[in-house]
Amino acid sequence: MSTSRREAVDRGKPLNVAVSPALVVPEKAVPTIQFRPGVYAPGREAVTQILEAALDILINEGIRALTLRRIAAACQLRVGNVTYYFATKDELLRAVLDVVVDGYTEAVRDLRKRTDEPAEQRMALLIRILLEDIQSQATTNLFPELWALANRDRFVADCLNDIYRRGREVLLDLIAELNPGLDDTEREMVAVFVQASIEGMTLFAGHDKLFADRMPLLESISVKALVDLVRTIDTKTIRAGVRQPLWRRG
Repeated sequence: MSTSRREAVDRGKPLNVAVSPALVVPEKAVPTIQFRPGVYAPGREAVTQILEAALDILINEGIRALTLRRIAAACQLRVGNVTYYFATKDELLRAVLDVVVDGYTEAVRDLRKRTDEPAEQRMALLIRILLEDIQSQATTNLFPELWALANRDRFVADCLNDIYRRGREVLLDLIAELNPGLDDTEREMVAVFVQASIEGMTLFAGHDKLFADRMPLLESISVKALVDLVRTIDTKTIRAGVRQPLWRRG
């Protein structure tokens, strides 16, 4: 985020954007640990401490450092205290990723309620929220780590698929409003393309990346390109472009 944009957020002033109305998108930090009623109620304080430590290790040290022993040391607890709540590393990782998902759900949940605003403006807002988030050190560090691990670990791959599936729910609603002519499969593939376009920006303009200081321009381009794509692409265009991959020809 540039200095002027950061100052605007810090002072609570609206940001001047091209497609959507003035928005204030808060800088995303490490998600706050919150619990649904009844979940881990007897040891909520200990579980909060464990999950916060695990998330901090995952973000700052990487997945290889995420062991039950390392987490116990960070919390100044015995390993047995950790395994009392999380019997395995996979169980703990699932809980940590649930915290991450809840953070994103919190950021976009009101989009479905803002039915008085045009779908185009809500779509632009969603894109901006996600691109603002990419600029945080937590997101830039965490997700590429998970992407790499997902190539070798089915459990992590399933967790990531669940995160992105939940994210597509809002996108699918918006795409249906903007372009009702698409069928279910076409709508989902457009949503996947939008997700891939936004997530891929992490490698180029995430925290401390080569083009991080130019994210405002990339954000403007992304909003224009993706909103226009969603609004204008049709079944005929999609189906006409389907062909056999080049490497399978001959």
